[in-house]
Amino acid sequence: MMTQIRKILLLSANPRGSSWLRLDEEVREIKEGLKRSKHRDQYSIVTAEAVRYRDIHRAILEHEPHIIHFSGHGSGKNGLVFEDELGKIKLVDAEALAEVFQLFADQVQCVILNACYSQYQALEIARHIDYVVGMSQEIGDKAAIEFAVGFYDALGANRGYEFAYQLGCRLVRMAGIAENLTPQLMTKITSSNSLYIERPPIEEKCYKEIVKPWALIRIKSPQKMGKTLLLEKLLN
Repeated sequence: MMTQIRKILLLSANPRGSSWLRLDEEVREIKEGLKRSKHRDQYSIVTAEAVRYRDIHRAILEHEPHIIHFSGHGSGKNGLVFEDELGKIKLVDAEALAEVFQLFADQVQCVILNACYSQYQALEIARHIDYVVGMSQEIGDKAAIEFAVGFYDALGANRGYEFAYQLGCRLVRMAGIAENLTPQLMTKITSSNSLYIERPPIEEKCYKEIVKPWALIRIKSPQKMGKTLLLEKLLN
């Protein structure tokens, strides 16, 4: 019985007006890692560079991937950064991106968004795809590459997506980079039950302050409501 070959689609975008990223290096490391792996015959890799928003569905239709890996920029709630027809920045918001992935949910098993502040998009996509990785905050080039190396080295050893995610995070830490908690794994089950997105590093700072005596927390509502609430926590 032949083992099904898992196809990996590597998408990348670094449009004009955005900071330069080592995307070629990331792609090279992923390919080299899988080439050296014991189960290299179980994977095939295709790439699409300078990706425009219309290239996303075209590439998925053409290559029918099981794993989709995006390398590039993210802009939080504003969306992921792709290119327009002139090579300039084109933002695609989380809901729009998730609706496209929903159409391929019977085929795509895992999505990696190796871009800053991509947790928002990952959370929406995870409503339809079993495994999705997004970044909770800014991630540097080196950390992004280290995570990708660990993730695909694990897949090449025939390990599952959760193990691959864990190895990717640990490799970032072994490299001496304090960004090992930035990648966040989301599953379809946890996403459907999640109503809250963590926002580091502000939450960590709040947790440290709230345990101090006479801690004062100022919570400001959205500007449309025009209200500010002050909570004072007195600890002996």
